[in-house]
Amino acid sequence: MKKKARHQKLDPRVRKRPSWDEYFMAITELAAGRSTCLRRHIGSVITKGNRIVSTGYNGAPSGMEHCLVLGCLRDEMNIPSGTRAEICRGLHAEQNALLFAKGTDLAGGTLYCTNQPCVVCAKLIIQSGIRSVVYSQDYPDKLAMEFFRESGIETFKFVNGQRKKVR
Repeated sequence: MKKKARHQKLDPRVRKRPSWDEYFMAITELAAGRSTCLRRHIGSVITKGNRIVSTGYNGAPSGMEHCLVLGCLRDEMNIPSGTRAEICRGLHAEQNALLFAKGTDLAGGTLYCTNQPCVVCAKLIIQSGIRSVVYSQDYPDKLAMEFFRESGIETFKFVNGQRKKVR
């Protein structure tokens, strides 16, 4: 009688294993679900060598009331999206991910994000040593993209499960 295999091989036609990019971008969406912002739900993941270093989502600093409780200051003041980022209770997902990395060497790492970073986050990303940014949704901040180009950080838009180089 033939011994039954302890572990059966999975038929690749039945289950597709996600690529690293698909995996990390899915985690950005999961992180975005924790957002406390009333306008946008943003998630971010920092990786190095295909290992997660940190995650973040947008929301008020620890110990402060969330916009979910207080309402949106920006809405009350009729401030359009993509402008006057300093008038907001929340930190951006990228900022939280960078802060939560707490001294980890990020040089050569990749930041994945649900949305293209703003110029404030772009400057922080540049300074951190991260070398590539992958995002799925556009954000109206051309200056951020100019800063990424000037600093040599590669930027990619994640479309239909694939990276598309942003020029």
